[in-house]
Amino acid sequence: MSTYFSDKTFKFLRALARNNSREWFNDHRTDYETHLKQPFQALITDLAPDLLTISPHYRADPRGNGGSLFRIHRDTRFSNDKTPYKTWGGARFFHARSKQVAAPSFYLHIQPGGCFLGGGIWHPEPDVQRKIRNFLVDNPAGWQAVVQKPAFKRRFTMWGDALTRPPRGFPADHPLIEDIKRKDFTAGEALEDETVLGPRLRQAIVSGFTGVAPLVDYLCASLDLEF
Repeated sequence: MSTYFSDKTFKFLRALARNNSREWFNDHRTDYETHLKQPFQALITDLAPDLLTISPHYRADPRGNGGSLFRIHRDTRFSNDKTPYKTWGGARFFHARSKQVAAPSFYLHIQPGGCFLGGGIWHPEPDVQRKIRNFLVDNPAGWQAVVQKPAFKRRFTMWGDALTRPPRGFPADHPLIEDIKRKDFTAGEALEDETVLGPRLRQAIVSGFTGVAPLVDYLCASLDLEF
């Protein structure tokens, strides 16, 4: 079994968190490439066949630009926080049609003391939110069979924001109203640092993505996407 990340990966990310400037990053660009970007690309490459066994419609794209790997640069245009770099590495494993339509995805996050994986759809546009909410109303048993399954609840946590009141047009007494109020439809689990740095990382990711896949499948159905 291969290892991908190392103590040097976390050392780089911790140092970046302390020295989040373009000057520092340019001086340590080789550390970024060697200890974070290239290992992440290798992992994404190795996960491609695993992902196809979970769903033939999902992609692991190792390209440095436009693929699964998120850029290390932050978009600071609309943020009060003007630090230029993310202090974590992330990858999105996306639906083959995600360039054309909104779609749920699988996600992996690498950050010292804060690694996790998950799946679902984060911050969907209002029309997409409404589609999912309507699907919940029309197909409650399918949702309950996924997120209320004991094995799912033991392993995964539902994440994201929610409305304080029922959205317009949805009854307050609906059995799934707390889920209908969600703004984000995502679930995931934490990964121990030792797992991320060890030889069983790929296996842990495949297990996690397989476990959260029923949620992604349900969300695909709500948006008329194949899974």
